[in-house]
Amino acid sequence: MSGKHVHQKGAFSIVDLIGTVKNEGAFAKTGALALFIGVVRGENVNGEKVQKLEIEAYEEKADEVLSSICSDIKRKYGLVDVQIHHFLGEFNVGEDLVYVVVAGSHRENVFPALREAVERYKREAPIFKKEYVTAINGKTKAYWVTEHEV
Repeated sequence: MSGKHVHQKGAFSIVDLIGTVKNEGAFAKTGALALFIGVVRGENVNGEKVQKLEIEAYEEKADEVLSSICSDIKRKYGLVDVQIHHFLGEFNVGEDLVYVVVAGSHRENVFPALREAVERYKREAPIFKKEYVTAINGKTKAYWVTEHEV
């Protein structure tokens, strides 16, 4: 799937996602869909309480990288469709940040492909996260983190 992979919060929904997958020309070959939804966790790896996240991206490059990841994985696993959609903006705990979906003929192909797609977008896409947290000492702070650190 080429095109838009990075969206402002609220501009693309889970219903939109399923619709785009089912409208794929080769969807009739699909026997399994695997879906990953990344959400804002209420506590970070340091045990600090997350208040909110701010997500930014180098949008043009992020679309390019995510499109490339999708194409690579689709080809590697012989899949019908692979899509990654990441959101930008301010997010509260529990809100959706990213959707990754993999459609294939058989379930054996979709699970490893889904895992690879998630790991690759986290490593490769120029998407940046700022955490607003309450530290263990009770102080509030904010800082940018990379997916490599979390």
